[in-house]
Amino acid sequence: MKCLIVQPIHAAGIALLKDAGVEPVLCPDTDIQTIMRLIRECQAVITRDAGLSAEAIAVADTLKVIVSHGAGHDSIDKVAAGRRGILVCNTPGANARSVSELALGLAIAAARLIPAADRSVRTGSRGFRETSTFHELFGKTVLLVGWGAIAQGLGRMLDIAFGMRVLVYSPRSTGELPYERVATLAEGLACADLISIHTPLREETRNLFDAKAFGAIKRGAILVNTARAGLVDEVALAAAIEDGTLAGAALDVYSPGAAQGPLGATNRVIFTPHLGGTTGEALERVALAAAGHVLTALSGGRPATTVEMQRLDA
Repeated sequence: MKCLIVQPIHAAGIALLKDAGVEPVLCPDTDIQTIMRLIRECQAVITRDAGLSAEAIAVADTLKVIVSHGAGHDSIDKVAAGRRGILVCNTPGANARSVSELALGLAIAAARLIPAADRSVRTGSRGFRETSTFHELFGKTVLLVGWGAIAQGLGRMLDIAFGMRVLVYSPRSTGELPYERVATLAEGLACADLISIHTPLREETRNLFDAKAFGAIKRGAILVNTARAGLVDEVALAAAIEDGTLAGAALDVYSPGAAQGPLGATNRVIFTPHLGGTTGEALERVALAAAGHVLTALSGGRPATTVEMQRLDA
């Protein structure tokens, strides 16, 4: 059996596949023609943010499972997979600690304008400290949008280390939470000094942070997004930064070219190149989880994190 590795994964995952008798097929690039050529004889696929298109799925006659290397699976065409009865699963939680730590780091960096301060020193600019405004996080209020493993980890860090009041907006979560739940997004935005986004991208969450949402935000708040670019209307975000509604923003996810546009023109917006789950520790955990899902599916099992989809008729 063969597993197409669309983008590089940690060597531990490759070794796990080989030890189980599954041949890893390493894709040299993510061009659709390359993927279509290599996928034809594969029974499994592990893909990262490149996803897997309907066009590629259509030529994969022996494909049984598609595994997302990470929690997100919106770039996999699940309708096309569902029509063929192909399992789609992800690896949520495996990189959660790394993403939580990055979100914390971005929050501190945005509050203290650390990247801009670094640039001012490197360029020999004077007066940065005297002309800029900085903020503490201690004792302030954070709104976590979503309540998955990443949000839970960040909430504990901010509670224990910074004594922050933690609010949670998560309509889909059930049961008791260790922190205060807000009924509406606007309710949380009105009192949050820090907003950290951790919800999946779905039709109902696309552009969740639009002009209306920014209009409800407490003036001077900081926004951190380590989830998905499509959750934030970047035009509305740029306007909120420009008029001072937001003191700063830190983005690990954003649309192509965003850093070269209006958002990149201010030192109050920080960009990182989707670093959330890229620590060595997280990459190893995710690769092992992804390879494990492949082995489960190819042995006739159903991975625990299989995305539930109604099988569609062609």
